[in-house]
Amino acid sequence: MAFPQRLTDGYRAFHANRLKLEQQRFRELAEAGQKPQTMVIGCADSRVSPEVIFDVRPGELFVIRNVANLVPPYAPDDRVHGVSAALEFAVQALKVENIVVLGHARCGGIRAYAEQSPALSSGDFIGKWVSLIKPASEALGPRNGQELDAYLTRLEQASILAGLDNLLSFPWIKAQVQNKTLNLCAAYFDVATGQLSIGDPDTGRFAPLTGDR
Repeated sequence: MAFPQRLTDGYRAFHANRLKLEQQRFRELAEAGQKPQTMVIGCADSRVSPEVIFDVRPGELFVIRNVANLVPPYAPDDRVHGVSAALEFAVQALKVENIVVLGHARCGGIRAYAEQSPALSSGDFIGKWVSLIKPASEALGPRNGQELDAYLTRLEQASILAGLDNLLSFPWIKAQVQNKTLNLCAAYFDVATGQLSIGDPDTGRFAPLTGDR
């Protein structure tokens, strides 16, 4: 089985350049372990890399990515829960101080749900997964002739805020938020412009974060 050539080339470039610059950082992380302050729940979309968007060094972010950056509600049962397990590890073991739900424009998972793509019913897993968007969609209300792109933006952002609500269904997250030892944030990235906006759960609005210092 051949390893992808692009990844081979990329690793060689990393080894020759960035690794040399950050070798001590990697050694420290290997010896002391990771102590990230922030967890990011992002989309698996290849265009939206939290490490690139936030220009971070190794060890600064604890990242989990899935289709449409969804957060499932707390459901302690006998099933396997990847996102919930990552949340538990980040909060209970790593003791992160922030959790950011990072959504983005032109999200394929959100669009597939909104258009009820046939792929949702023909696959084994994706339809069940994106059904997590339903509460946000119902809260948003019907499209009622609204232009599709504008509606999708609203649904993308509503789904991010619904993710914050689901985070609070985890008792150990809610307790730390109430104790002010854990901060929950909503963010929205426009792939075309590179603009990042921050969401306000109280108003449901997202305001651009300026790139100026």
